[in-house]
Amino acid sequence: MQKFMRALWSVLGLSVALTAGVQAAAPRQEALALVEKAASFAARSGEDMLVAEVNEKNGPFNRGEVYVFVYDLQGTLIADPVNKDLVGKNNLHKPDVTGKLFRKEFLEVATRQGTGWVDYKYTNPVSGKVEPKSSFVKRLGDIIIIAGVYH
Repeated sequence: MQKFMRALWSVLGLSVALTAGVQAAAPRQEALALVEKAASFAARSGEDMLVAEVNEKNGPFNRGEVYVFVYDLQGTLIADPVNKDLVGKNNLHKPDVTGKLFRKEFLEVATRQGTGWVDYKYTNPVSGKVEPKSSFVKRLGDIIIIAGVYH
């Protein structure tokens, strides 16, 4: 009976660990899917239309904690539905709270790889707290489309 109970607890523990892993992956998939949706929209309607849509607070690319923001290839933020005061600014050399130049990394990932993930710390607009964030970056023509998730 003891062996059975240990095996059962072992299986249950593995099940919980796997479920937690799937749940952690789900928000990242949401960010990736939102970037792909924005890239598809830009391919159909143009970069200028995407920028206009992303800048809409209640637009199709803002889902609360997960939202698209867009940089140009010089590192200037050109669209953001949440942080309007940062639009038009180039903060490549402004680090996160750990000293990481994450905006510079956005640019490097986009220009070198085309797509990829960048991890950093940022203020969550919902909680108001600095939290770890992972953002999916995708270059499309002359813009970089990004969406991130807090964890």
